[in-house]
Amino acid sequence: MGMSSDNIRGLSLAVSSSIFIGSSFIVKKKGLQIAGTTGTRAGQGGYSYLYEPWWWVGMITMIFGEIANFAAYAYAPAILVTPLGALSIIVSAVLAHFILEEKLHIFGMLGCALCVVGSTTIVLHAPQERKIESVKELWQLATEPGFLVYSCLVVIVVSILIFRYAPRYGQTHMIVYVGICSLMGSLTVMAVKALGIGLKLTFEGTNQFKYFEIWVFTFVVIFCCLLQINYLNKALDTFNTAVISPVYYVMFTTFTIIASMIMFKDWDSQEAADIATELCGFVTIMSGTFLLHKTKDMGKSPTVFHTLNRLITSKEKNKTIRRQVLVFFSFWYTEV
Repeated sequence: MGMSSDNIRGLSLAVSSSIFIGSSFIVKKKGLQIAGTTGTRAGQGGYSYLYEPWWWVGMITMIFGEIANFAAYAYAPAILVTPLGALSIIVSAVLAHFILEEKLHIFGMLGCALCVVGSTTIVLHAPQERKIESVKELWQLATEPGFLVYSCLVVIVVSILIFRYAPRYGQTHMIVYVGICSLMGSLTVMAVKALGIGLKLTFEGTNQFKYFEIWVFTFVVIFCCLLQINYLNKALDTFNTAVISPVYYVMFTTFTIIASMIMFKDWDSQEAADIATELCGFVTIMSGTFLLHKTKDMGKSPTVFHTLNRLITSKEKNKTIRRQVLVFFSFWYTEV
């Protein structure tokens, strides 16, 4: 089944969005590093980065990327748009390698390639966009029992992460900050998609801003975005960018597609073979992320050869010292 014109528009916007967002990770982290030398680091609760121009350049770049992403969701389903975030992993990992000197080794490159292959598999089997005529139709989808249960679970889990686990484990366990961003991100995308469709319908001549529902979606977008920005800054300032980007991508993509499947019922119109292929794409992405995560410290930690060499050298030195001590005490005993 070929791609519709709306899906092609959404695809083009999503690709450009990933390039902007991937670049913004690096520029923002550069700003965070500079700000951390003159004030309290973001990872420790500081906000000195707000006075750093490089952080604002990165923020503006991210805004451009999010605007393109916003428009993409108005034209194409989340299952098509969201996986293309894999491109931002490649962009941020490569730029981090050259600009931030966060080395990306051969297994990291393989991990990035697997992420792209998995995403491409999902894109090729993505469903067509559902036809929406009014924001009220979106509100009806958002207030169905299934999505209400999902939203409540997300709010409860995020609240536990923020108030219980973030103060204790945020600085040592990346999953805390990334989990907050990813879970809230899934709700953000659903609200962004609703708002984007409302704007598209308005530009086409049917004013949707006369309905209160679109203002509720707007409030959800603003609140969730501010929360995500705060905890994403903490994650970027604390952990390696080459690891944050793919892990955030996989978790965000997974929760977003789950939310979209519940709210928009994207898989209802697909055959079992297409759904199975999309799941295989997810497994491929997970494999790539595993490689990136497990090889993030390659080059920093010593190799087996160097470790053995150091142990052997250390033993030889200890033998030499013991020999010298024995000679000294033998000489002293003979003199006495």
